[in-house]
Amino acid sequence: MKNQKKNIVKPSLNLLKSDRAKDLLSQPATFTFIAFVVICIFMGTISDTFFELGNINNILRQISVNAIISIGMTMVILTGGIDLSVGPVMALSSTFMAGAMLSGVNPVISVMIGLLTGVLFGLVNGVLISYGKQPAFIVTLAMMEIARGISLLYTGGYPLSGLPKSFGFIGKGSILGIQTPVLLMIILYIIAYFVLNKFVFGRYVYSIGGNEEASRLSGIKVKKYKLMVYVFSGLTAAASSLILTSRLMSGQPNAGVGFELDSIAAVVLGGTDMSGGRGHIFGTLLGALMLGVLNNGLNLIGVSPYMQRVVKGAIIIVAIFLSSKRETNK
Repeated sequence: MKNQKKNIVKPSLNLLKSDRAKDLLSQPATFTFIAFVVICIFMGTISDTFFELGNINNILRQISVNAIISIGMTMVILTGGIDLSVGPVMALSSTFMAGAMLSGVNPVISVMIGLLTGVLFGLVNGVLISYGKQPAFIVTLAMMEIARGISLLYTGGYPLSGLPKSFGFIGKGSILGIQTPVLLMIILYIIAYFVLNKFVFGRYVYSIGGNEEASRLSGIKVKKYKLMVYVFSGLTAAASSLILTSRLMSGQPNAGVGFELDSIAAVVLGGTDMSGGRGHIFGTLLGALMLGVLNNGLNLIGVSPYMQRVVKGAIIIVAIFLSSKRETNK
């Protein structure tokens, strides 16, 4: 009888392990993590400096800007939308922030002006898309041009330099041995995790992306929550400008060129479905890390920046292909 029980328990445990393995492999970010580890090992073998502490710190500092922008982009894509205006909005927030400081405004208030700029642009995007029922692609593409044009008009096309030295702490300083940009990135991701996973807002965001019409019929104020995700996207774009402006100690009207594509790449690589309703915020962080490691490693081995764009584009296509295959296999 005892042997019979053992024989019953053993297959059950094996089945449980098999199910866990399948669940793990079905997670969108699993392949990204495996690819991330493989790339790190590969870069470490061909470059002696890749795993040095200084280089790792450099990677983390470099990814912080894209990773923060990608928080808002994740929320937008989870609802089935897109935001192409994040790069120019970041540049505009940077120039307004720098311009305020150069005009003698207190740095704290100047930072608030920069953040408010991002919020206002996100609000305009959200109103036009949610209440105006205009395509997100077209609206954010237009706002991308508007934001870039305003920043160039405001600065005359020249950087606004000569900011207070104390402001440089945000982009170059450290707290308890952790770089300030990295610490800010970690804090924002923790907040985003709780917002998306522990609050009603997050459940509604996933629901809208999964089935917008069903969400509307179930009583969710779809327009309101779609508006909110675009406001969040504008806010995170402005928050990333805080780090970039502090690091460069100037407001750059041409900053953020191509950042919207890097942000979308991080979200897609992190396993978030472009059609919405499926994804995880820490998957986005992993995607940003992977892009950062890839860019850093290719720079270390002397690969042309033009070739790096080809590699990045190919990786995004593979990520989208794998995502679509997972959907069809469900």
